[in-house]
Amino acid sequence: MEIARAAAALFVKQGLRATRAEDIAQAAGVAPRTFYRYFATKEEAVAPLYTAGATRWTEAVRDAPTELSIPEALEHALHHTLTPGAGVSESSWQWARTLVRLALSSPALSKVWAESCHASERTLAEALATRTGQDNVAALNFAAAVAAAAVRVAVETWASGNAPADGPEGPAALAQANLAALRNFPWTGMGGPE
Repeated sequence: MEIARAAAALFVKQGLRATRAEDIAQAAGVAPRTFYRYFATKEEAVAPLYTAGATRWTEAVRDAPTELSIPEALEHALHHTLTPGAGVSESSWQWARTLVRLALSSPALSKVWAESCHASERTLAEALATRTGQDNVAALNFAAAVAAAAVRVAVETWASGNAPADGPEGPAALAQANLAALRNFPWTGMGGPE
């Protein structure tokens, strides 16, 4: 994670283009060879940070009270992970904004962001399977993709603007609105309480 944090700090400070893999290695206190043992490109170095955020959310879905329906568990997880101070500090959200903005403007970093988002869908499908006892892989994957897209779009929308991380235009509020639009999604095919 130290390499990921060093990469993020350099990307934020001097930009993606001006940052070399060797700069990241030096900032992380590792040899370039060590850097390349873990990452093929400088953009891949921030993948652990993208993944950490998604992992927090999927774990919060998994750990939500069992009596909650799927939509309620998703909203519960949003509150615990996307609200500044509850899941991530306000300053971390500012870093996240920069990293998501970079992903939206750089094809190489966009690929890393997309791969992290896709991996989170698989993890979310597993969390939904655990919550519901359902084993319909297609239904679980579809539900996870829909829910993950609702959150991803909220984070990307927030990151592309200048609104604070908390409040009505923050990622939690936007994700909440996106999930509210899914209230009629056929979660019943997932099993578990409605």
